[in-house]
Amino acid sequence: MQIHSITTQKITLELLEKIIYGKYRLELSSEAKRNIKLCREYLDNKMASQVEPIYGINTGFGSLCNVSIPEKDLEQLQKNLVMSHACGTGDEVPSEIVKLMLLLKIQALSYGKSGVQLSTVQRLVDFFNLDILPVVYQQGSLGASGDLAPLAHLSLALLGLGEVWYKGERIATSMVMQAHKMQPLSLKSKEGLALLNGTQFMSAYGTWCLLKATKLANAADIIGCLSLEAFDGRKDPFQAIIHIIRPHPGQIESAAHILSLLEGSELINQKKTQVQDPYSFRCMPQVHGASRDAIGYAHQVFLTEINSVTDNPTIFPEEDQIISGGNFHGQPLALALDFLAIALSELGSISERRTYQLIAGLRGLPPFLVAKPGLNSGLMIPQYTAASIASQNKQLCTPASVDSIVSSNGQEDHVSMGANAATKCYQVAVNTERILSIELLNAAQAIEFRRPGKTSPKLEKVLAEFRVEVHFIQEDVVMHDFIHKSIQFLRRF
Repeated sequence: MQIHSITTQKITLELLEKIIYGKYRLELSSEAKRNIKLCREYLDNKMASQVEPIYGINTGFGSLCNVSIPEKDLEQLQKNLVMSHACGTGDEVPSEIVKLMLLLKIQALSYGKSGVQLSTVQRLVDFFNLDILPVVYQQGSLGASGDLAPLAHLSLALLGLGEVWYKGERIATSMVMQAHKMQPLSLKSKEGLALLNGTQFMSAYGTWCLLKATKLANAADIIGCLSLEAFDGRKDPFQAIIHIIRPHPGQIESAAHILSLLEGSELINQKKTQVQDPYSFRCMPQVHGASRDAIGYAHQVFLTEINSVTDNPTIFPEEDQIISGGNFHGQPLALALDFLAIALSELGSISERRTYQLIAGLRGLPPFLVAKPGLNSGLMIPQYTAASIASQNKQLCTPASVDSIVSSNGQEDHVSMGANAATKCYQVAVNTERILSIELLNAAQAIEFRRPGKTSPKLEKVLAEFRVEVHFIQEDVVMHDFIHKSIQFLRRF
């Protein structure tokens, strides 16, 4: 098993993917340990010498910021904070995203700006390495004072409270701790706030969505090319000279990718009777490319975020300052997540249109891509499914980032709603994967009616591998099973 050392070096989304899915173990580097210890020592010394209250450390929270807390109650204050804020509800957060939340919280605390104990961060590392994943719920965060509710559920486990997933079972945290001879942590001043303030819920969802989006953008080009070949489409719209005169980077990249996929195809080079193709084929570089550019923008936002300190107040030992600021505010993420959802939705929207063209009985293809239509409905209804999902995506793309509701008696008077943007974007990504899988099923079916003609070696390889999982449909079958297999196949792209 490989080990990833937590340092202040910049992490990438690609590295996060390797760590999460590659069964890595985490360890705190000597640099991270030093950062954490120095910051905690500074905070303890500051509290011993300073008379004035420090927000969140010896005061209440939110609109209770002016209520001073006696020193004897500071540990109880932090425990109360975690328990009272663990008020999430709704569906559970998927396990891979919970694991990303753990990793990103460890990374953020390792910079030495949060005032936590080393033992607290080490316990988070232990949970990650032992695959002890707290039960976290999707609803409850306003995406502004950090992701308070979901991070409270993540942090409950440190106190021996709540439930976790462990070895495929949902069980009480206390039982897992007993099995591993762990004692619940006693949080010192500031620690509860450091654990709950932060954007790790939004960041984890955004990271997952971006990793998925990059793969879906690539898959959209491949599947779109298969549909183009099945539809007897033209190659002209993908020539480099037309894209150089409108040089959006994503458009150029997508057009070049499509041309490379079509290289060596008999079907694309045969004589065409039609002068041009519908937009869903002809404009693939422009539409797919615009989505690629939007994905690129969101990628830069999240790359910055996962390498940032986002809790509050922030401690600067070298400058002898403790500053109550707003780095927990999720507005940059909310805007990027809304944009990313729209970009993914468009990949699904144009895909559904290509599916519709394939089943319409045009250009020599049989209606609904079945040899005996009438007796058989063929692939009529999978297009309904794709249309339904594409329409749901459009509804989900109503921006969350333009919304705000006042909270904490007006102290928190503008919030990002970035957590809602995150969970919506996740659903759009899942939906888009399903729509593209339905197009793949239709394109593979349609291209069989062009035999013995062959597409390019690259695309023939995709078809051959697909046919191992999903055979040609001669007559009506239970389509759900074929769609499910197509989704599983697409995830290997």
